[in-house]
Amino acid sequence: MNDVPHMTPEEFRQRGYAMIDEVARYMERVGDYPVRSQMQPGEVKAKLPEFAPETSESWEAIHRDIESIILPGLTHWQSPNFFAYFSANVSGPSILGELLSAGFGVQGMLWATSPACTEVETRVLDWLVHMLGLPEHFLSASEGGGVLQDTASSATLAALLTARERASDWASNVAGVDRSFVAYASTQTHSSLEKAVMIAGIGRDNLSMRAVSASIRTNPGWLMSTAMSTSSKTGPASSAP
Repeated sequence: MNDVPHMTPEEFRQRGYAMIDEVARYMERVGDYPVRSQMQPGEVKAKLPEFAPETSESWEAIHRDIESIILPGLTHWQSPNFFAYFSANVSGPSILGELLSAGFGVQGMLWATSPACTEVETRVLDWLVHMLGLPEHFLSASEGGGVLQDTASSATLAALLTARERASDWASNVAGVDRSFVAYASTQTHSSLEKAVMIAGIGRDNLSMRAVSASIRTNPGWLMSTAMSTSSKTGPASSAP
């Protein structure tokens, strides 16, 4: 390691090339690994120091740890033999795009913090409106627009919070959740919805899980009639999101 406190651009270039080679090799051989890690619970942790190291290690030592500790402890989501959850969740172009984003240090909270990030994201979402054949009011130039979410769980939460605010006439963010809401979902719904109702203040007791048909479909007509029935019993102020 050099004596300067940070990696120099030249060393970054050298190590970066080596890391790209490492990822490329992994992509070539990922199908040869067992999909599930063969390590036992606690085995990876036991191979790590109990306390944070006070001195740095060489890149070669770090690479050895990657090969001997990290790789054996991975569940290989990129494997062609992986059929659970959301498989094949990254690609070569997306890895390079993430490298570029990290290198630029993009902070896309507001337009002022990154105009390019904000406007590229807005344009991509408008593309999706046309690709999905949605009505024009979904476009950013109308009442629509939005943001790209990082995970399915955060997307579910964002949608639920939006529904909660619409049902409360946009009052919940100001005064808090001061009355009962009901969220309806099928028994096949992703588990992130149960987490979202807890975070959003709706509560697990107010998540109504409904069975699906033999074709794994919900009945929209049943859903609307159930929501109307709930609203008539509790009053307009408690209409379900």
